[in-house]
Amino acid sequence: MKIGIDAIAFDVAQIHLPIKTLATARNIEAEKLEKGLGLLKMTLPDVHQDTVVFGANALTKLIQDNQINLAEIARIYVGTESGIDSSKPIGSFLVSLMEQKFGENILSECDVVDFTFACIGGVDALQNCIDFVRLNPTKKAIVVTSDIAKYDLNSTGEYTQGAGAMAMLISQNPKIIALSTIWATNTKGVFDFFKPYRTVLKEQITGKTTNESWFENLEAKIEIHKDQPVFDGQYSNQCYMDRTRNAYFSFKKAKNTSETIYTTWKSIIMHLPYAFQGRRMLSEIYALDHQTPIVDETEDAATYQNKLKETSKSAEYQAFVAEKLQPAEIASSLIGNLYTGSIFMGLLSTLAHFYDTKKEVTGEKFGFLAYGSGSKSKVFEGTIQENWKEAIAKVLLFETLAKSQEIDFETYERLHKKEQKKAVKLPKNEWILDRIETEIPNLMGARYYKWVD
Repeated sequence: MKIGIDAIAFDVAQIHLPIKTLATARNIEAEKLEKGLGLLKMTLPDVHQDTVVFGANALTKLIQDNQINLAEIARIYVGTESGIDSSKPIGSFLVSLMEQKFGENILSECDVVDFTFACIGGVDALQNCIDFVRLNPTKKAIVVTSDIAKYDLNSTGEYTQGAGAMAMLISQNPKIIALSTIWATNTKGVFDFFKPYRTVLKEQITGKTTNESWFENLEAKIEIHKDQPVFDGQYSNQCYMDRTRNAYFSFKKAKNTSETIYTTWKSIIMHLPYAFQGRRMLSEIYALDHQTPIVDETEDAATYQNKLKETSKSAEYQAFVAEKLQPAEIASSLIGNLYTGSIFMGLLSTLAHFYDTKKEVTGEKFGFLAYGSGSKSKVFEGTIQENWKEAIAKVLLFETLAKSQEIDFETYERLHKKEQKKAVKLPKNEWILDRIETEIPNLMGARYYKWVD
């Protein structure tokens, strides 16, 4: 039985800041970001957008473009690390909005839940939905990923920001890609990137040593939520390499093969915090699993690292990157980091590239190397199906990205600081955040959304 992705849709922020503009403002050499990291644009949420909006827009497109009968959908599982509530999942918002648009109670028997494990949460949701459909082949499921990658101003992650969502229909006999039953995982609990609860003493805010109520907070310490993470870039890169390498060789062991796995893959889809991250992280796997291994893990650390650097600069490796990794990088360069959606945008970017260049990939295997900080990697593969072109014909990825509206640096900073009052780009045919309740006591903070024609 074939189980996999039958249809795919996306929604990304419709405004962007050119990387050159950011580089100029931050006194960074633009070429280092463009040619060194593969960055061209970073997309940003407008004032009326959040993770529910992006997820709802992607899901609505998936339903409408593929004429999905929601009565057939048994679960909608969401991958995100940008939740807007510590209790109520994004999935419950999505069910409510889809019923608002497509019919009351049409999803009342649909199971929904959010998966959170940094950038790999969407892959976790996918694996669970695949397992479910395999056990219940007459059922269908939907995976949604929705995130806003936001970093502190002037931080080393600032130029990797992005925002958007992906939505995928999971079923038997899929049109796009059938995924293998073999999955490999490698996990280790670390602090390479995380979003902790943060606190500040109330007296630092009020200037009073007495613990008086402050906006109904009776605690002496005030908890602060920040979308921006705490992270160590170099350490996170090492964790990415370690987890992915270990998962890759576990996958090879599970397949019980001695062949070089990556040579069997037409394309390699990786998590891309920035466009060229994959090519930087994959050099070790490339060298270790080469038909004639390029490095030896028993060598001293300095020799080992020097050989890896030489490998990454070699003409052979660069040709390998151009053939197997570059198609997935195209969209990332124009969008930025989508966290849980990054690896799936890489898949769509690759397919859209092959579609636009009229390359036939039916029957080809794609390899997936997923990563989430904290940290975990999963490696799996899938085979492209004969109806893949029909399935993505309406998606119009690059055509849509070309319509993104450029903003100036001042607007970017106002949006980042949440000082912008009016929408930069007026919404049309999409969901928006309409209002947040501020008066009714038992609904304080409730978020309400509406569809704008």
